Amino acid sequence: MLLSGRIPKHVGIIMDGNGRWAEFRGLPRIEGHRRGVERSKEVIEVSVELGLKALTLYAFSTENWQRPSSEVTTLMKLLELYLKKELDGLIKNGIVYKTIGETWRLPEHIQNIIRNAEEKTSSNKGMILTTALSYSGRNEILRAMKKVLNAGVKPEELTEDLFNAYLDTAGLLPPDLIIRTSGEMRISNFLLWQAAYAEFYFTDTLWPDFTKDEFLLAIQDFQRRERRFGAISVRADAF
Repeated sequence: MLLSGRIPKHVGIIMDGNGRWAEFRGLPRIEGHRRGVERSKEVIEVSVELGLKALTLYAFSTENWQRPSSEVTTLMKLLELYLKKELDGLIKNGIVYKTIGETWRLPEHIQNIIRNAEEKTSSNKGMILTTALSYSGRNEILRAMKKVLNAGVKPEELTEDLFNAYLDTAGLLPPDLIIRTSGEMRISNFLLWQAAYAEFYFTDTLWPDFTKDEFLLAIQDFQRRERRFGAISVRADAF
C-alpha cells in the first residue's frame, strides 16, 4: 500500500530489456521496442496519477548509435509516432515535455517534432517528462564543463549550484529514485552527476513486462528506505 507524502519527486528509469524480451519469444527485436513504448505510456500515466514532479526516461544512449542502422531507424520512427500520437494527451494532462542529450545528432525531422512537442507543452504546469536521447552522463558533464569555460567562469566562482545550471537538466530536481529493469545492476552512464544521492531499484523484469504493479513495487521499496544524504538518517517521507 502506498503511503501519502512518501512519493519520490523525481524518478529516472533505465528502460532495458526490449530486445531480449522479443528474442525470448522468437520475435523480431522491433516487437520488443513496440511493446516497450506501450509500457512507457503506462508508466507515464501512473506517474501523473501519483503526483510525481518529474519522470526521466533513458530512451536512447550515445552508445546506441552503434546498433544496426535498421534498428536505430526503427527506434527513431517509434519516437516520432509516439510524439505525434500522444502530444494532445501530454497537453491535456498538463505534462511538460523535455529532452536531454545530443539531440542535434538525431534526424532533422525528429528534431523538429521534438521542438514542436517542447514548445506546445512549455506552458504546462504538471509533471516534467524528460526523455534522454543520444545521451551520455559523461558526455553531458564534459559539455557542461566546456560551457563553463566558454562563459569565462573563474575557478573560485564555480560551485555545484552554478555547475548544475550548465547541465542538460538545469532547473530539474535531482532524481530521488532510479529504476533499472532487465536484471543488469549498473547505471550505464545515466545521470551520473544528478544521481549522487539517488536511491536505486534493480529488477529482473524486462522493460516490456514492467507493469503498473511493478512500478508501484519500486515506489513501495523506496518508501521503506532511509535517506541520509551523507549525514543523519532521513526517512523517505521526510524529504
